[in-house]
Order: sequence, then C-alpha cells, then structure tokens
Amino acid sequence: MRLTTDEIVNAVCLHTSERQQVPVTSVEVELSWDDEQGFTAEVWVEGRSRYLVEANLKESIMRYMLSEYGRRVYPSGITMVADEELEEIFADVSED
Repeated sequence: MRLTTDEIVNAVCLHTSERQQVPVTSVEVELSWDDEQGFTAEVWVEGRSRYLVEANLKESIMRYMLSEYGRRVYPSGITMVADEELEEIFADVSED
C-alpha cells in the first residue's frame, strides 16, 4: 500500500494532536527530504516549531495505519520514497 504526501501529513497531524492534546486543526506540517538529513518534517503547534526525523514519521504512520485502516504495521515495513520529479514524498507500507 502506498500513502501519499497528504496522508503522511494527516498521519503526523493526527499523531501530534493526540500527543500534544491539541485540536488537529492547530497542527501544521511540512515534509522534506535531502541527502544529509533524509526524511524530516517541520511541525508547528500553536506557534511553536519542532523537527521530526524519519523514525518519528514512521511512528506517526504506524498509528495512522492502525486507526484509519485497522492494520498493524512496523517500522521495518515502512519505506519512505522521495519522487523528485513530482516533488512528492510517499510511504510504501507492507505488513511484516
């Protein structure tokens, strides 16, 4: 199964809002990828910014897959993919 950029953003928003106990509408996310840092996200919650690394993104995806699709997945079953031509980031998810 492939998650789109929008679904990854939704996963991070839902997970962050749950952890920070704030409305999901108060969370903003910007995904990025580069050679040095790999996959990251900058997350703003009520005006405060923080960075998430790939492991944090995979944690959000795991929770999203369980809550939205009823599928339990593990970090080893999630592969992050950057498509530079489309300027999109995807997550390929498989069950281990």
